[in-house]
Amino acid sequence: QVQLVESGGGLVQAGGSLRLSCATSGRTFSSYLKWYRQAPGKEREFVAAISFSWGGGSTNYAVSVRGRFTISRDNAKNTVYLQMNSLKPEDTAIYYCNAVVSGHNYWGQGTQVTVSS
Repeated sequence: QVQLVESGGGLVQAGGSLRLSCATSGRTFSSYLKWYRQAPGKEREFVAAISFSWGGGSTNYAVSVRGRFTISRDNAKNTVYLQMNSLKPEDTAIYYCNAVVSGHNYWGQGTQVTVSS
């Protein structure tokens, strides 16, 4: 059974930082792990992804967050992180962790990030 549990969201002022965590369990060990977000009234959108590697996986970012957000993973802790710096009001959304395992798409419950101007 694959489970993804996000934490670390909250309210922050513009320009501030937050670090999201996603604790994974089940067969996610070698999976490509991703962060998505969904703002009110908008579709869910890709934020960042990281592949599996003991030396640190390759990463990919949405243009809107490149240079401000950093995705990382701790394979020993089965946890993926999203360090978010220089936050903007438009980053306000529910942030979701995602893993595809054996062709099945798994999502966490999400964590709310609110950036005030």
